[in-house]
Amino acid sequence: MTVPLDRHYLVELQVSADRVDQLRRIVAAHLRHWSLELHIRPVCRAVEELLTNVQRHVGDDNRCVVELRWSGRHLTVSVADSGSEMPRLLHEGGGLSRVMALSDSWGTCRTAEGKVVWFTRYAQEPQHIELVPLPPLPGVRESRRPPAVVAEIPEPVPAGSGETVHVHTSDAAPALV
Repeated sequence: MTVPLDRHYLVELQVSADRVDQLRRIVAAHLRHWSLELHIRPVCRAVEELLTNVQRHVGDDNRCVVELRWSGRHLTVSVADSGSEMPRLLHEGGGLSRVMALSDSWGTCRTAEGKVVWFTRYAQEPQHIELVPLPPLPGVRESRRPPAVVAEIPEPVPAGSGETVHVHTSDAAPALV
């Protein structure tokens, strides 16, 4: 399978809780379309963190741009907004700490309109391997044994009936019960 040198998706949106959920589904659909199913969960979680940070620190209904770019080896996701305050990595976890844990690299940079926060993941072209049935190993049929014959066990004879019952097994002499 040959992957185009660059796959790209860009969306501008107003940040709100409903839009964060909607964009997560859109990102998942694009990753599925690009055959990057293994990256859906971590990428969507990191995008959700970045958009939640925009909503929390820049404000509701702020316009931002989310961009996905896959080169066939690396997936880069960026979120640009108009906020002037640069994000900080906090030691309590969540936010950028979570983005850092879900990605191979990440960073921020100022722009004329605000800032961009981005992260990358190594996402090599998926290998599609055809499943072909293998021939049986030599000698498999010969190693199969016929099922063992199990001797029938007669109904127990009530004690004191005076009857003698003989049971025969394949390897043993007749037994008296």
